Amino acid sequence: MSNPCREVITLQLGHYSNFVGTHWWNLQDASLSYDPEGTPGDIQSDVVFREGKTLGGHVTHTPRLIAMDLKGSLRTLRQEGNLYDPGEDTSALSWDGSLLMHKESPPEKNIFLEDLDKLDKGEFLSDDDFYSNPQPQCSAAVAVSVDTVNDQLSRVQKAYRLEGSVKVWSDFLRIHLHPRTISVIHQYNHDGEANRLEAFGQGEALLQGSVLEGLEDRLHFFVEECDYLQGFQVLVDLADGFAGLGSKVTELLQDNYGGRGILTWGLAPVSHPDTTPMKDLYHMLNCALGTVHLANHSSFFCPLTLRGGLGRRPTSPTAFPLLNDDPSLWFHSSSVLALAMDALTSPYRLQNNSVPMWQLADTLAVAGRKVVAAYGAVPFPMMHGTSLPDALGNATDGLPWKPLSSCPETGDGKCYSQWATLKGLEGQRLTSSLAPGTKPLSPLHSLHSGEDVLESYIRSFYPNSPLALQLVSSPSKLTPPFPQIFSQWLDAKGFIQNQEPPTGSRPPVVTSAPVLTSLQSGPALGPWLSELHRGASSFDIRRIAPSYLSQGMETADYEEALEQLRLLGRCYRDDSMHSSSSDDD
Repeated sequence: MSNPCREVITLQLGHYSNFVGTHWWNLQDASLSYDPEGTPGDIQSDVVFREGKTLGGHVTHTPRLIAMDLKGSLRTLRQEGNLYDPGEDTSALSWDGSLLMHKESPPEKNIFLEDLDKLDKGEFLSDDDFYSNPQPQCSAAVAVSVDTVNDQLSRVQKAYRLEGSVKVWSDFLRIHLHPRTISVIHQYNHDGEANRLEAFGQGEALLQGSVLEGLEDRLHFFVEECDYLQGFQVLVDLADGFAGLGSKVTELLQDNYGGRGILTWGLAPVSHPDTTPMKDLYHMLNCALGTVHLANHSSFFCPLTLRGGLGRRPTSPTAFPLLNDDPSLWFHSSSVLALAMDALTSPYRLQNNSVPMWQLADTLAVAGRKVVAAYGAVPFPMMHGTSLPDALGNATDGLPWKPLSSCPETGDGKCYSQWATLKGLEGQRLTSSLAPGTKPLSPLHSLHSGEDVLESYIRSFYPNSPLALQLVSSPSKLTPPFPQIFSQWLDAKGFIQNQEPPTGSRPPVVTSAPVLTSLQSGPALGPWLSELHRGASSFDIRRIAPSYLSQGMETADYEEALEQLRLLGRCYRDDSMHSSSSDDD
């Protein structure tokens, strides 16, 4: 059943969150349809996009987004964007004498941004270095607009290889932003050693004065144009001072927009540049304090990272068998998390049978347990030409997904609540096509809908746990500059090829990918939270890192937060466990 458009406002707080958010918005932009006669897709784009007009009357679609970052983080991107260019303002020049002007050369744009400029000017791209997927070029007679840019980027599939040229998130941003989207915090620097936003207390103290006024102004602008605002999705850096800012921002949202959903995703990269043992300590403390405060002020809080843990000695990063990514590269790791987020956020963005944010949160945040863990199969391992029962039948030894929150599953089949989403099997068989009288290969092959197949499979691992699930037909469309980090075994649609690729052959460009994700609230989070608490409380902070508390946080508040983290971990203790459990210690 079709739904009214329930709008969502997105907030991205911090540089890594903007990395993930940029990939996520590029994915949404690639799926936008501008054809009024076309068949609507599964995703209702107006949930996160807003329609507007330029000064010249051209219709635009820009994200309903507020993105906050530090001074020096934008490089070639203007804070007000390029969509509504006011031109040069010379009205303030009243000096009649001689004038000496010192002009700094702007940062050099990479080849992808140069090509975007060409497309915006109505030019067409050359055939140099294009992949060989046969796609017809657009007719030159077609008027150049945003959809033509989409069309060209999806058709030409140019091999950009931006790994060496991406320094900030705007280096691979393919969409135009509204002038009210970007908010630069000038008190702290993105680069260098001085004036860095490193501690939780620094971030907490930021939300006042001009920073608070700017945020409230942007919120009012986007909220007032919504008819059915369902809530906010907040992406926040968990390992630096943005965790403190995020805790205050979510508290503001909770106070001013009560009843709306606040789904908060805490982002952490696998590694930080130029890190030191003391910086690693700061990162862990920020993660611990951020988890407590963000969970308190959100409908649910979900950490997202490929890191093997949020402590100072993590295990190896999460590895996916069908990806060849370098998790230490922010450009790569953020693309994997964004692809997973495209599925994780699908339930409240669907054209039909969508689930409001509050319902998703109520389903998962059982009995006040507002921290949830994410898992994903990126991409979902399915062979071309087979069926969903075949694919799941090949994964009977264990679920195909991997941790996306650095929280391994316990493997004991216990879970308080779970929400699974399978996205991208468009055109594939969801059930087995058996001739009458043929014996099914497995119980999965005897079922009559994709939902039944997936539910039966997951219940074989979680037999007594509440489970909600959705199948979304349309895949995530991967157009430049999404990195080609996929195994040579995958075909263009992201499915496993039937035959081994010829030696030395160039792998096909993967233009879409199926993804399976799961959000879980369960006992596995108990040890995860307890480990985070142990790491943060295992030393005397006043002796080891006194500078951390000198940056705005009182000792009593710090100790209270750690106690809340300890109690939060106990909330996830399995009721069947004995009281002598080590989590009580």
